[in-house]
Amino acid sequence: MTRPDYDQYRPCVGTMLINASSKVFVGKRIDNREGDWWQMPQGGVDPGEDLDVAMIRELGEETGARSEHLTIMHRMEEELFYDLPPELQGKLWGGRYKGQRQIWYLARFTGADSDIDLEAHKHPEFCEWKWVEPHELPELIVPFKKPIYQAVVNAFAGHL
Repeated sequence: MTRPDYDQYRPCVGTMLINASSKVFVGKRIDNREGDWWQMPQGGVDPGEDLDVAMIRELGEETGARSEHLTIMHRMEEELFYDLPPELQGKLWGGRYKGQRQIWYLARFTGADSDIDLEAHKHPEFCEWKWVEPHELPELIVPFKKPIYQAVVNAFAGHL
């Protein structure tokens, strides 16, 4: 998808982290008080940062998973875009972006559940976590990200 205002979208990586049973890690965001929404790990890419490095960093910050607990299986070549709802535009990320552009990864988690540590980073993003079936993902995420999650599920379905 080509956007004329490409720079108005925050660069981001996301990870569909699956366990040995091909269930997907989701976390419940600490800052979402308005619903029972769960999401996969994702986060911003720093200027000049390699995407693979950003993915491992973000995954570690949000889940505590270390690189020795991961096998990267696939990376989407095409970025996915979403717009923030109007009520959030101008409020997140210093008001700089109107949405995100994301590269998604599929990674196998080879560690034990006890290796998951939501407080691995000084600013935790999740308060709970669980493993879910991939087809459940679009129903768990905030509604404005549902098309992104469906696209990720479709893209990785053949690799699960």
